[in-house]
Amino acid sequence: MYRNKRLYGIMVLLILVALMAVLPGCNNKTEQFSDTRPKVFDVMADTWVATDGLGRTVYSGDIDREEKDRFVGLFYWTWHTRHSQFVDVPVNVNEVVSENPDASHDLNDPAWGTFTMPHHWDEPLYGYYDTDDRWVLRRHAELLAAAGVDVIIFDNTNGTFTWKDSYDVLFEVFAEARADGVNTPQIAFLLPFNSGDNTYQQLHALYEDIYSQGRYSDLWFYWKGKPLIMAYPQGLKKTIKEDREIYDFFTFRPGIPQYNVSDEDVKSDIWSKLFDDNVYWNWLSVYPQSVTYNADGSPEAMALSVAQNWSAELGLTAMNGENVFGRTYTSSGYDTSENAVAKGANFAEQAQRVLEIDPEFVFITGWNEWVAGRFEEWGGVINAFPDEYNDEFSRDIEPTKGELKDHYYYQMVDFIRQYKGTRVSKSVTSEYTVTTLDDWNAVDNIYYSYANNVFDRDDVGYGKIRYTDTTGRNDIVLAKVASDADNVYFLVECKEDISPQTDENWMRLLLSVSGDGDGWEGYDYIVNRTSPVGNECTLERSDGGWNWSYCDSVQMTLTGSKLSLKIPKASLGIVDNTFTIDFKWTDNTLSEGDIMDLYLYGDTAPTGRFNYRYSFGG
Repeated sequence: MYRNKRLYGIMVLLILVALMAVLPGCNNKTEQFSDTRPKVFDVMADTWVATDGLGRTVYSGDIDREEKDRFVGLFYWTWHTRHSQFVDVPVNVNEVVSENPDASHDLNDPAWGTFTMPHHWDEPLYGYYDTDDRWVLRRHAELLAAAGVDVIIFDNTNGTFTWKDSYDVLFEVFAEARADGVNTPQIAFLLPFNSGDNTYQQLHALYEDIYSQGRYSDLWFYWKGKPLIMAYPQGLKKTIKEDREIYDFFTFRPGIPQYNVSDEDVKSDIWSKLFDDNVYWNWLSVYPQSVTYNADGSPEAMALSVAQNWSAELGLTAMNGENVFGRTYTSSGYDTSENAVAKGANFAEQAQRVLEIDPEFVFITGWNEWVAGRFEEWGGVINAFPDEYNDEFSRDIEPTKGELKDHYYYQMVDFIRQYKGTRVSKSVTSEYTVTTLDDWNAVDNIYYSYANNVFDRDDVGYGKIRYTDTTGRNDIVLAKVASDADNVYFLVECKEDISPQTDENWMRLLLSVSGDGDGWEGYDYIVNRTSPVGNECTLERSDGGWNWSYCDSVQMTLTGSKLSLKIPKASLGIVDNTFTIDFKWTDNTLSEGDIMDLYLYGDTAPTGRFNYRYSFGG
């Protein structure tokens, strides 16, 4: 009897296989990959709060939207592996022209180096890195996840370069980050701005290397049911089997180079036929940005950019030309206020238009282009830098070591939250008294942080500069907060046993209680700026800036991977039954009180300037 059942099962299986072979669509490669994202660990980053270095508060609070999805794409450059090979000493254009403004249009100034080498408009916060630096890529993954970016779109607009040596590493790092719960952006490609041979070769190369193999399929970004590719499909010959497979596999959204397309052009039949009846997408546009539409007339996509290499007089021009639409430009004139270059008036005006139109998709330019070539003449400019030049005339959002710091990152976060909406962290209404670590088991308001992100850095970037970092030590994975009538209790837990409390810059807690923005970078109090003694650590209050004075001794419990603190409410100036505390845990960073160190050293929960929020009784 057993053998008969087994034979019957085999026969059923063979019949099913035969049916699958003849059913419509079962051999279509577009059907074999699922249009679902993997389940990720929700750290609720959209509920994190932040105030940037200019005192601007990132939006935090629910926006009541219709039940429609909104998606954010961010232009991303993977070309730094190849470009870095052609630079002996990185040239920082911002530094060159700040020290010698006359060098701007001087072809022969020795500070420029050769014409063929890539020139950095400024130094990135993570140094002159290349894009196979896993340490940097992991930080990108976490910063972009925290911002709410849905897809990074790689710049493949030049020749047949696909930058495979770079995207292979990025795929690996993003997959590892997702395994750790990071909701990384997905990926797509922007190919050349025409349907020529370069586009044709890239379509085949990417399809054969990635998509036909199902490589990292959970990272692919789907649009209208298929993987998105920003490319012109007209060069594909539908009579050729693989060409037809490629044509059927993707949703095509050809990218256009024009910055000033009118709505009349967008809606014309001639314009539609130009793109083989596919909707095109802008990657860059001057204000007011044009809109592309769905078949039902609803807005599908718009561009949003930091700056544009464009002027009213010349149109397309080099970034170091005259009257270029830089970071301070607006349609009503240039912003001339204090810190205008850091404020991003150009981005703000374009962002407001996107919010008013409310398309399904917005394409932001950009994250990390960083370098531009130098030409004897381009766009009517001598000694021209077409795409990037200096602080004012550049369009990257990634934080810098220079004056722009991380201002544009939080401006982007603020826009994305307004565009997509956010959740609201709930207020706590139940009191808990914590006397032992076991008491924390009853506290269910948990603040999560990513694990496995404190590995060492060791990579060579531009100019053969070796970048190393070994400050990763205690890997923070979660925090909790509780309170009763007299005290506020804090718990932090690490992946492994916490290092000895005598270590430098050990397990610090930063607190913002007053909400007035005073103190150091908005923080009123710090715990463990000085090393604890026994089971007591020191709570200090900021006297303004990185200047701290003793406030109180705080009871500490350290066991294995868990550290618990008991802080009297009176010591934090809390007198009401309703209160809010914004807080952050750090380890092995902030040795000199520079907030940008939070991105560079040790571990921070949550990342950068973000804070967790504990609200009681509201």
